[in-house]
Amino acid sequence: MGEHRNWPERLHVVTGKGGTGKTSVAAALALGLAAGGRRTLLVEVEGRQGIAQLFGLDPLPYAEKRIATTTGGGEVRALAVDPEEALLEYLDMFYKLGAAGRALRKVGAIDFATTIAPGLRDVLLTGKVKEATTRSENGRRVYDAVILDAPPTGRVGRFLNVTAETARLAKMGPIKTQSDGVASLLRSPMTAVHVVTLLEEMPVQESLDAITDLTALNIPVGRIIVNGARPALLTGGKVTKAEVKRGLTAAGLPASAAAVSQLTVQAQAHLTRRELEESLRIELAELNRPMVELPLLPDGVNMSGLQDLAGRLLRA
Repeated sequence: MGEHRNWPERLHVVTGKGGTGKTSVAAALALGLAAGGRRTLLVEVEGRQGIAQLFGLDPLPYAEKRIATTTGGGEVRALAVDPEEALLEYLDMFYKLGAAGRALRKVGAIDFATTIAPGLRDVLLTGKVKEATTRSENGRRVYDAVILDAPPTGRVGRFLNVTAETARLAKMGPIKTQSDGVASLLRSPMTAVHVVTLLEEMPVQESLDAITDLTALNIPVGRIIVNGARPALLTGGKVTKAEVKRGLTAAGLPASAAAVSQLTVQAQAHLTRRELEESLRIELAELNRPMVELPLLPDGVNMSGLQDLAGRLLRA
């Protein structure tokens, strides 16, 4: 089926400050892009098993496992990349270690390798993502799109900047070749990093900082996704007790002094929050990047909610 018209990239990296719902957004995007007979791969790299929890599954193995089907025969597969397994796979691929590579695990060589060279861990993780994105069988791409639930905004620049990290590890050989290939993909039009935020000061500031970092690294930034957006319940800048009392009376509700006072405080707090949200929305809009807003899901994040978010993302 190929690429989606509104989301033409093949690798969608989803980042955001912890608590913004980036895993839910990544999952919704994977569902949406699989519609119509496509196949997508949803990848996580932090060992949190967030995808399994979201879909109510047992912890995912280090294997590409189907976790959902969509309209038109589409499917979403998921992969939790384990750094140790990725290193063993890498050693076997390039050095044909086989059983000897597996024996390394028993003597702690894996921990040793990734501790003395922390950049190696990220190269292995991003290398696996790159391999899945570019993999073909019988002349056709295995996945129409790969969606990476990436580390949070505070760490995503370093995580994706694999060439700088591996330059300290190797000047030549398979590690350098692999990292150069990853760096090339991440800086190409095939990739977009989407930044998920809430309309709150800290997530917005981290989003702005991450976009600045990614731009400096020449890594393409895709969309700003405002998650958990709430509808405006009131308009105007101020609510008076007289207005609240009139409203209660018109609705046939008791308008005691206590009720009027409490509702006035709550209404004013809502308007104050809306004012802050609007100023943050303007700050994000000034980046002149595509923005999409997703609503707060009233029933929490379940399959129905994810499908709702998927539809909204694809129409954006």
